Amino acid sequence: MIKVNLLPIKRKKKAKPLPSFLIITVIGTVVVCIIMAYLAFFFSSRLSARRDTFASNEKKIADLKAKIKAVEDFEQRNKTYKQRNDIMEQLSKNRTIPVKILDEISSLLPTGVWLQSMTATNAGIGIDGYGFTNPDIVIFVDHLKASTTFTDVYLQESRSVEIEKVPAYSFKLTFKLKE
Repeated sequence: MIKVNLLPIKRKKKAKPLPSFLIITVIGTVVVCIIMAYLAFFFSSRLSARRDTFASNEKKIADLKAKIKAVEDFEQRNKTYKQRNDIMEQLSKNRTIPVKILDEISSLLPTGVWLQSMTATNAGIGIDGYGFTNPDIVIFVDHLKASTTFTDVYLQESRSVEIEKVPAYSFKLTFKLKE
């Protein structure tokens, strides 16, 4: 015999499969979000590393600038020291020259001639003086010309003057030191 069940049975409906484009869209969106998150993390970490490197380089540059400034200050002080040292050496070397000049002139000065003033410049030495006679002045000039210390002796002027009612001759002469 055949049995027929006439009671209604609730049957479950089969779920319709999701359309494939929806699945692909969701998976694609998830993949794109993951890739975007990775790239954001990757580039932010590289950017922070570059910023750290930049800050480190800026600090090194500041340190090097301070060292350059210290070196320049040292070079300036060294240059100043050398200039001062050269001046002191020159003064020390030239200290005895006036004494030698005066000693030589006094040894060459004949009787009857005396000096009024002496000036020394880079161009040479100038002497103003007096003599009782003109031949005494000429002897003095000849002695200077014969000296091994002086060169370019030139008598600029010799004229008759009266000093406290005594007749005398005033003279001016220039000469240079031999190198």
